[in-house]
Amino acid sequence: MTLEEIRKRKDELGMSAATLAELSHVPLGTLQKILSGETKSPRYATRMAIEQILFGQQKKVPNMLGESPAEYATNRKKQGEYTLEDYYAWPDDQRIELIDGVIYDMSAPTFIHQRFAFHFAYLVQNYIDKKGGSCIPMVSPVDVKLDCDNKTMIQPDALILCDKNKIRRWGIEGAPDFILEVLSDSTRKKDLTIKLKKYINAGVKEYWILDPRDKRLYVYDFRDEGIPGIYPLSGEVGVRIYDEELKICLDDLAAMFADVPEENNFSN
Repeated sequence: MTLEEIRKRKDELGMSAATLAELSHVPLGTLQKILSGETKSPRYATRMAIEQILFGQQKKVPNMLGESPAEYATNRKKQGEYTLEDYYAWPDDQRIELIDGVIYDMSAPTFIHQRFAFHFAYLVQNYIDKKGGSCIPMVSPVDVKLDCDNKTMIQPDALILCDKNKIRRWGIEGAPDFILEVLSDSTRKKDLTIKLKKYINAGVKEYWILDPRDKRLYVYDFRDEGIPGIYPLSGEVGVRIYDEELKICLDDLAAMFADVPEENNFSN
């Protein structure tokens, strides 16, 4: 299905981009980039979700951008039916997460995502080196088989792993001790709700959510009551799994925004 055919069908149905995004479960920002031609190579699952709404059935025709869907799968599965076999078969240049059989498209991490994640990992590593600890901080991309089943594989923005028995050649099998996610418009709902529940149930001890848009930090200590502490990006916050001995300067995090245009701080 070509891009022009998709645009034409959308117009024929009188369907707005917002409605198509809601029905197809494709983030509006992602859909708008596809419709404008800015995204030159949308994921196969994303394209099929759009075509399913516009045309009512999957058609075995070439990709709108010339790729053949045969290299992925002969029959598109429904969301909730995907497994690790599908995850590993996905093209390497297309970032996805698999959560309870549902495929989630992941845009490339933004500048602010990467800077926050690497800064955090650097501070943790320095603390571990000084204390002689053995935990390992890591940043995305690293595969985490959270539930040890074949329906979930995530890539947190940053994590701390203390149980080295969970290390595999391909990544981590089981729950890390600590996870940090940096919100964006496209991941906000997933990180605040779906992943929050998954991390609680999997046994993650501590979960930090950094919100660049509202410039807040949410700190969940699941070993306690699980009610988050909410902090503006000022002052210090201690990492709970280290009994708050490791302090993170939130003023330093806030200062990182100075290098990024305001309108681009939390998009994608």
